[in-house]
Amino acid sequence: MALTKEKKQKALNDLKENISKQKSIIFVDFSKVNSEDLFSLRKKLKEAGCALKIGKKTLIRIAFGQSNISFWNKIKNSIPGQLALVFGISDELSPARISNQFSKTNENFKILGGIFENKFIEKEKVLVLANLPSREELLGKVVGSITAPLSGFVNVLQANIKGLTVVLSKINR
Repeated sequence: MALTKEKKQKALNDLKENISKQKSIIFVDFSKVNSEDLFSLRKKLKEAGCALKIGKKTLIRIAFGQSNISFWNKIKNSIPGQLALVFGISDELSPARISNQFSKTNENFKILGGIFENKFIEKEKVLVLANLPSREELLGKVVGSITAPLSGFVNVLQANIKGLTVVLSKINR
Protein backbone atom coordinates (compact mmCIF):
# COMPACT_ATOMS: atom_id res chain seq x y z
CA MET A 1 0.00 0.00 0.00
CA ALA A 2 1.44 3.33 -1.04
CA LEU A 3 2.09 5.97 1.58
CA THR A 4 0.41 9.32 1.29
CA LYS A 5 2.55 12.43 1.04
CA GLU A 6 1.70 13.41 4.63
CA LYS A 7 2.66 9.99 5.98
CA LYS A 8 5.94 10.10 4.05
CA GLN A 9 6.70 13.56 5.43
CA LYS A 10 5.90 12.40 8.98
CA ALA A 11 8.12 9.32 8.55
CA LEU A 12 10.90 11.51 7.13
CA ASN A 13 10.67 13.96 10.04
CA ASP A 14 10.68 11.06 12.53
CA LEU A 15 13.79 9.59 10.90
CA LYS A 16 15.57 12.97 10.90
CA GLU A 17 14.71 13.47 14.58
CA ASN A 18 16.17 10.06 15.48
CA ILE A 19 19.25 10.72 13.35
CA SER A 20 19.87 14.01 15.16
CA LYS A 21 19.65 12.32 18.61
CA GLN A 22 21.70 9.22 17.76
CA LYS A 23 25.15 8.29 19.04
CA SER A 24 25.40 5.30 16.68
CA ILE A 25 23.27 3.59 14.05
CA ILE A 26 23.26 -0.05 12.94
CA PHE A 27 21.80 -0.99 9.54
CA VAL A 28 20.05 -4.36 9.50
CA ASP A 29 18.20 -6.50 6.98
CA PHE A 30 15.14 -7.93 8.72
CA SER A 31 13.41 -9.67 5.81
CA LYS A 32 11.72 -12.96 6.80
CA VAL A 33 11.91 -12.14 10.54
CA ASN A 34 8.49 -12.66 12.08
CA SER A 35 6.76 -9.75 13.78
CA GLU A 36 6.69 -11.41 17.21
CA ASP A 37 10.50 -11.59 17.25
CA LEU A 38 10.73 -7.98 16.06
CA PHE A 39 8.46 -6.86 18.90
CA SER A 40 10.68 -8.63 21.44
CA LEU A 41 13.75 -6.99 19.85
CA ARG A 42 12.09 -3.56 20.06
CA LYS A 43 11.34 -4.17 23.74
CA LYS A 44 14.98 -5.10 24.50
CA LEU A 45 16.21 -2.08 22.57
CA LYS A 46 13.81 0.27 24.34
CA GLU A 47 14.98 -1.03 27.75
CA ALA A 48 18.57 -0.27 26.70
CA GLY A 49 17.73 3.26 25.52
CA CYS A 50 17.77 2.40 21.82
CA ALA A 51 15.19 2.44 19.05
CA LEU A 52 14.39 0.36 15.96
CA LYS A 53 12.97 2.19 12.96
CA ILE A 54 11.84 0.54 9.76
CA GLY A 55 11.56 2.69 6.70
CA LYS A 56 11.62 2.78 2.96
CA LYS A 57 15.12 2.99 1.56
CA THR A 58 14.32 6.14 -0.39
CA LEU A 59 13.07 7.95 2.73
CA ILE A 60 16.11 6.78 4.69
CA ARG A 61 18.43 8.06 1.96
CA ILE A 62 16.67 11.44 1.91
CA ALA A 63 16.72 11.70 5.73
CA PHE A 64 20.45 11.08 5.86
CA GLY A 65 21.04 13.48 2.98
CA GLN A 66 19.12 16.24 4.76
CA SER A 67 21.05 15.47 7.97
CA ASN A 68 24.38 15.94 6.12
CA ILE A 69 25.47 12.33 6.63
CA SER A 70 26.48 10.74 3.35
CA PHE A 71 26.72 6.97 3.58
CA TRP A 72 24.35 5.73 0.92
CA ASN A 73 26.97 5.06 -1.77
CA LYS A 74 28.87 2.81 0.65
CA ILE A 75 25.91 0.73 1.79
CA LYS A 76 23.50 0.64 -1.16
CA ASN A 77 25.23 -2.39 -2.70
CA SER A 78 24.90 -4.45 0.48
CA ILE A 79 21.16 -3.83 1.01
CA PRO A 80 19.40 -6.81 -0.52
CA GLY A 81 15.98 -6.52 1.11
CA GLN A 82 14.22 -4.53 3.76
CA LEU A 83 16.20 -2.04 5.79
CA ALA A 84 15.81 -1.20 9.45
CA LEU A 85 17.85 1.21 11.54
CA VAL A 86 18.81 0.53 15.15
CA PHE A 87 19.54 3.86 16.83
CA GLY A 88 21.79 4.12 19.87
CA ILE A 89 20.41 7.14 21.64
CA SER A 90 21.78 6.75 25.18
CA ASP A 91 24.71 4.38 24.49
CA GLU A 92 26.94 3.89 21.47
CA LEU A 93 27.54 0.15 21.84
CA SER A 94 24.13 -1.14 22.93
CA PRO A 95 22.60 -1.26 19.42
CA ALA A 96 25.51 -3.31 18.09
CA ARG A 97 25.51 -5.65 21.08
CA ILE A 98 21.74 -6.26 21.10
CA SER A 99 21.56 -6.61 17.30
CA ASN A 100 24.41 -9.11 17.34
CA GLN A 101 22.74 -11.18 20.07
CA PHE A 102 19.45 -11.13 18.15
CA SER A 103 21.16 -12.13 14.88
CA LYS A 104 22.61 -15.20 16.61
CA THR A 105 19.10 -16.48 17.38
CA ASN A 106 17.51 -15.31 14.09
CA GLU A 107 19.53 -16.19 11.01
CA ASN A 108 17.27 -13.96 8.84
CA PHE A 109 18.32 -10.85 10.81
CA LYS A 110 21.54 -9.61 9.21
CA ILE A 111 23.75 -6.73 10.26
CA LEU A 112 24.83 -4.75 7.20
CA GLY A 113 26.97 -1.98 8.68
CA GLY A 114 26.56 1.12 10.74
CA ILE A 115 27.47 4.66 11.58
CA PHE A 116 29.75 5.20 14.56
CA GLU A 117 31.17 8.63 15.42
CA ASN A 118 29.52 9.99 12.24
CA LYS A 119 31.53 7.63 10.01
CA PHE A 120 30.28 4.62 8.09
CA ILE A 121 31.66 1.32 9.40
CA GLU A 122 31.52 -2.12 7.80
CA LYS A 123 29.76 -5.17 9.23
CA GLU A 124 33.03 -6.59 10.62
CA LYS A 125 33.69 -3.43 12.66
CA VAL A 126 30.12 -3.49 13.97
CA LEU A 127 30.70 -7.04 15.20
CA VAL A 128 33.94 -5.94 16.88
CA LEU A 129 32.01 -3.18 18.67
CA ALA A 130 29.32 -5.69 19.66
CA ASN A 131 31.89 -7.90 21.36
CA LEU A 132 33.48 -5.12 23.42
CA PRO A 133 32.80 -5.37 27.14
CA SER A 134 30.32 -2.95 28.64
CA ARG A 135 31.38 0.24 30.39
CA GLU A 136 30.71 -1.28 33.82
CA GLU A 137 32.86 -4.33 33.02
CA LEU A 138 35.73 -2.12 31.86
CA LEU A 139 35.48 0.05 34.97
CA GLY A 140 35.54 -3.10 37.11
CA LYS A 141 38.70 -4.27 35.34
CA VAL A 142 40.36 -0.89 35.87
CA VAL A 143 39.51 -0.93 39.57
CA GLY A 144 40.79 -4.51 39.83
CA SER A 145 44.03 -3.51 38.10
CA ILE A 146 44.50 -0.60 40.48
CA THR A 147 43.80 -2.63 43.63
CA ALA A 148 45.86 -5.71 42.65
CA PRO A 149 49.28 -4.24 43.54
CA LEU A 150 47.92 -2.82 46.80
CA SER A 151 46.41 -6.12 47.89
CA GLY A 152 49.64 -7.91 46.93
CA PHE A 153 51.59 -5.46 49.06
CA VAL A 154 49.23 -6.00 51.99
CA ASN A 155 49.66 -9.78 51.64
CA VAL A 156 53.46 -9.44 51.67
CA LEU A 157 53.33 -7.34 54.83
CA GLN A 158 50.93 -9.80 56.48
CA ALA A 159 53.20 -12.71 55.59
CA ASN A 160 56.12 -11.10 57.44
CA ILE A 161 53.97 -10.45 60.52
CA LYS A 162 52.58 -14.00 60.45
CA GLY A 163 56.12 -15.38 60.14
CA LEU A 164 57.22 -13.29 63.10
CA THR A 165 54.30 -14.47 65.27
CA VAL A 166 55.01 -18.11 64.40
CA VAL A 167 58.68 -17.72 65.37
CA LEU A 168 57.79 -15.91 68.61
CA SER A 169 55.20 -18.52 69.54
CA LYS A 170 57.79 -21.31 69.10
CA ILE A 171 60.32 -19.41 71.24
CA ASN A 172 57.82 -19.04 74.12
CA ARG A 173 57.17 -22.80 74.30
